Amino acid sequence: MFIDTHCHIDDQKLIDKDAVIKSLVRSNVTVAINMGCNVSSSVSGKDLSERFEQIYFGAGFHPSDIDDFDDKSIDTLIDLSKHKKCVAIGEIGLDYHWDGFDKDSQINGFIKQLELAKTLKLTVSVHCRDATEDMIKILKQNKNLLGYSGVMHCFSGSVETAKELLKLGFYISFAGTLTFKNARSLIDVAKIVPLEYCLTETDSPYLSPHPYRGSLNEPKNVPLVTARLAEIKEQNIEIVASQIMQNAKRLFTKL
Repeated sequence: MFIDTHCHIDDQKLIDKDAVIKSLVRSNVTVAINMGCNVSSSVSGKDLSERFEQIYFGAGFHPSDIDDFDDKSIDTLIDLSKHKKCVAIGEIGLDYHWDGFDKDSQINGFIKQLELAKTLKLTVSVHCRDATEDMIKILKQNKNLLGYSGVMHCFSGSVETAKELLKLGFYISFAGTLTFKNARSLIDVAKIVPLEYCLTETDSPYLSPHPYRGSLNEPKNVPLVTARLAEIKEQNIEIVASQIMQNAKRLFTKL
């Protein structure tokens, strides 16, 4: 019934992978997409997808890992993309939050992966932190590379940014932050994004939703995010969950 469109089950914090899968099954989460951050985690996602029927994966380089992105990495991503359960190039994007980041390397790596996604006929799962202006500029300048659309994962921006992304055909994914008591601006975003362009995720093991904020997150918690979105949309949770699943299958065409 539920889908977690962005998680990191491969993360070492989630020690018992079998227990994680059993828990998500008990919570009626039928699909979870493990997104890669580098070669290692992308390969781990593939391995998890081969062990568990519920798991699909994305292959890509997170901006914080972009220093390791080279021609050999591109070859690896191309090989991974051929897997029947590889549904996206991701996660990719920009992150200007931490000191010492290389802006040019992040931008170049992001654009190269957008080009790769178009060539491979896959969508993209995009990360953006403290880099909204550059992100929107790059996406607009490279709109020709977005033929297979994309999703802004764990959205934390403004209503205005969401509207710009929707104009580009992007989906907006909401994580546990939507359930936080101080999520007023994010609630405003959820109100204006058409349900047909909404996705939900956990970004586990991070950003546990209320009432588990501060604890280790798992895909089993995505129903809490979906329930909050349904509440904001004044819709039945079953209707919202069904629409999100349809949205995900439209975007991630291998599901």
